[in-house]
Amino acid sequence: MKIKALFIFEIMGRPPEHIKNTLGELIDKLGEQKGIDIIRKEIREPKPVEKKDVQNLFTTFAEVELITDNLSLIFDIALNMLPSHVEILGPKELEFKNFDLSSVVSNLCVKIHKYDELAKVSLMEKNILIQRLKEAEEKIESFEKGIKGEDKKKRKLKKRERRKKINSKT
Repeated sequence: MKIKALFIFEIMGRPPEHIKNTLGELIDKLGEQKGIDIIRKEIREPKPVEKKDVQNLFTTFAEVELITDNLSLIFDIALNMLPSHVEILGPKELEFKNFDLSSVVSNLCVKIHKYDELAKVSLMEKNILIQRLKEAEEKIESFEKGIKGEDKKKRKLKKRERRKKINSKT
């Protein structure tokens, strides 16, 4: 059974020529996959991102219409290439085997577990960095107190020396 689908891929970055070329390469790789025939691709010209706090960033997108042999390839594209939109254009009704659905759901679970693992590792690393920053801050405060204490001692010594000079002159 042939499945016709429309994918929209978006990309942001700089310079504009680079993001357009990168998006073109992504689509070329997609077309090289076995069981996928690209029937239409349209890459839009990059435009600057219009946000106050964002400078020199550009965004563009591509519409890619393709025909594939099976629904698993549609799910593989969605999970691995992360399009911003997917639309199945035909056929109007799809029938697939239990095994195929299980395979797709299992792949989805693997992907979600990988992202969950990355999130947990990032959170642990963030907590370690926060703890190290707190320790460094405490050391800096302690060091500064030590310097201020030494400064007080030096001022007291200088004050005594001045008094001695004044007293010795009188």
